[in-house]
Amino acid sequence: MLSKSQARAFFLGGTVVTFLIFIGLTIYSLAPGNDQTNHELITDQVIKGKHLWETNNCMGCHSILGEGGYYAPELTKVVERRGAPLIKAILQSPVPWAPNGRKMVAYEMTDEEAEAMVAYFNWIGGIDLNGFERIVSPLAKDKK
Repeated sequence: MLSKSQARAFFLGGTVVTFLIFIGLTIYSLAPGNDQTNHELITDQVIKGKHLWETNNCMGCHSILGEGGYYAPELTKVVERRGAPLIKAILQSPVPWAPNGRKMVAYEMTDEEAEAMVAYFNWIGGIDLNGFERIVSPLAKDKK
């Protein structure tokens, strides 16, 4: 059993060590060499694509970087998996896209809007995921 002064010293020592570790990791993660966001590649078209993503509530069904709904496929690396022409065709289609019995709203986007969405998906796909390249949503996995 620790005495009162030993317990206090143990607590304060542990707090100081934990605080120093926290500060060290914070400094390391904020260092310019560790930036993995590819923010320098954000263009007006990427911003417009993000705006369309939000205004059309795409996250209600889809997810990006693991965030969002799981009704429809994960779209972090969608351009790599499906290609830009198919994505544009789906977004511009006047008929609802219905793979596997799930219907996606027919957005009938203009060519400019569809290009902006593809630019946004390309930008998202360029973010360094620290090796976590696996697809999060079970709906987006390739069937084996």
